[in-house]
Amino acid sequence: MEIQNELYPVTDEQRRAMTEPGPEGPIVMVNLLKFRAHAAYADGSDGHLSGRDAYQRYAAAVGRLIRVYGGRFVFAGDVTQLMIGQADDMWDEVALAEYPSRAAFMAMIAAPEFQAVAHHREAGLEGQLNIETTWIPVLRPKGDDAPKQH
Repeated sequence: MEIQNELYPVTDEQRRAMTEPGPEGPIVMVNLLKFRAHAAYADGSDGHLSGRDAYQRYAAAVGRLIRVYGGRFVFAGDVTQLMIGQADDMWDEVALAEYPSRAAFMAMIAAPEFQAVAHHREAGLEGQLNIETTWIPVLRPKGDDAPKQH
């Protein structure tokens, strides 16, 4: 298995899939994040920040947007140890965000409010894996824990 961190979809298949309706019901995006040692803003500003600090600016704003689009944060935490398997390099953080649908996720990332903070993500990340998943039906949250339709 070859793994390559990226900032944006790089294959035609990935770009095409993002325009399709996607699975029925909610999705959970698994984000495996690798931070830059130092923030790399295109305009050269804030070079004193770590990549993690730059990304946190993005995460704070996107956390609010996720809720606006009917989603929620499920989990975010530092990677501390690879317990099974092998990798040449590890990610720094894992974040899980649930959206009511792929369409809600796509609407959020197309929103002007998202675009206004995306440069913090770009400055902070060396790359990431972003994996769309669906709940196993018996484990899916119910009631107040379930995502709201947007």
